[in-house]
Amino acid sequence: MLEKSAMAKKARARPAWTVAHPDAAAIDIGAYSHYVSVPEDRDERSVREFGCHTAQLDQMAEWLHECSIKTVALESTGVYWIPVYEVLQARGLDVWLVNPKHTRNVTGRKSDVLDCQWLQQLHTFGLLNRAFRPEANVCEVREIARLRETMIDERTRHVQRMQSALTQMNVQLSSVLSDIAGETGMAIMRAIVAGERDAAKLAQLRNYRVHASAEQLEAALRGTCKSEHLFKLSHELACYDFINTRLAVIDAELQRLLRAMAVQDSPIQVRGKTRAKNAPKFDVRQALLNWSGVDLTEVPGIEALTAMKVLAEIGPDLHRFKTSKRFCSWLGLCPGTQITGGKRLDGKTKRLPNRVSQALKEAASGLARSKCAMGAYYRRMALRMSTSKAITAVAHKLARIVYAMLTGQNQYQAQQLQMHDQRYQQRVVRGLRKRALEMGFDLIERTPAAV
Repeated sequence: MLEKSAMAKKARARPAWTVAHPDAAAIDIGAYSHYVSVPEDRDERSVREFGCHTAQLDQMAEWLHECSIKTVALESTGVYWIPVYEVLQARGLDVWLVNPKHTRNVTGRKSDVLDCQWLQQLHTFGLLNRAFRPEANVCEVREIARLRETMIDERTRHVQRMQSALTQMNVQLSSVLSDIAGETGMAIMRAIVAGERDAAKLAQLRNYRVHASAEQLEAALRGTCKSEHLFKLSHELACYDFINTRLAVIDAELQRLLRAMAVQDSPIQVRGKTRAKNAPKFDVRQALLNWSGVDLTEVPGIEALTAMKVLAEIGPDLHRFKTSKRFCSWLGLCPGTQITGGKRLDGKTKRLPNRVSQALKEAASGLARSKCAMGAYYRRMALRMSTSKAITAVAHKLARIVYAMLTGQNQYQAQQLQMHDQRYQQRVVRGLRKRALEMGFDLIERTPAAV
């Protein structure tokens, strides 16, 4: 009763709705036209429709200035909002990008006019949350990095189709090679496309690091090479080479952007690790250190590619998130807070299409057998809950570490596994002593001599 009365007093103490943005407008984004709503006292026609061409967007910006508009809210609809956002921001307007899911609950008939008016009303009273959008230079890196991921996915599909063509020819190359896109596999496929059919000669292209013997490789290469399958293999191989050529161009552009945004030029400690298969040809770790000022690869589970995904999406400046809790909530890694009547109904995390959280979850899943404190934490969480929840918990911890490093709060200090195990054992012993005292027993520690 006391809790409910306190909540009632708190609800009565809330002030009435106040105008947070008196000079606010809103835009309903569309593919062919945009509907703009301003306060009714600013123009005889408070709602106008503008086209999507650049000249029409300039007219929209001029009309908003004539109406003394200072801030504009628009929904993130597909990619149609990007030209509008950039034009209005270049004209000096404070543009708010909002989530369409937060503005759908409106009664009555749905239309473009009603949508923009409802959005303008919500923005006027400060009932909208501003979406996170990094700076313009970070957006450039993000676009190139996303394009690179798309090209790598396309290259993987071409490799899969090459394997399909080989299987149809009964060339069982995947049974003797772990990766048909490696040095041996590519050499054999290029020789087949060039006209070589002798399995013994093809087996001689085997690299010395291949575990399969030449006899096993020769047996796997005996097949039936039909013209349609050879044409498919040749086509996919050409597409594979073209994507590799374009990836080299993308890597050069990405290196140029990172070099232009570098804030320092300090050498990084060289590690004895091999470069990942899909990693760019330049030193990504050094480029990211020069850009952000911190080395995220020091955190267990975060490799150079993962660090590039994180920094390319959010940039090195996270001061827009006031606390690490807000940052983790934006990532969708915090427990849910569905509470009604003082009872917690559900604690599931929000399912958000966030690339940063996905990268951190992939890094967390790789810590299952890691001999570090983070790996021990993952295994301890996996014993208490399911594997997916343990991955989310570790990703949440990684997100807090990334936030602390990028905001300059602290540098990562690795804990030794032995120290972590000792602390875990001490916590278990304290719990056992407490339980023993509650049940009227004493917990006696046995020394090795008394065994």
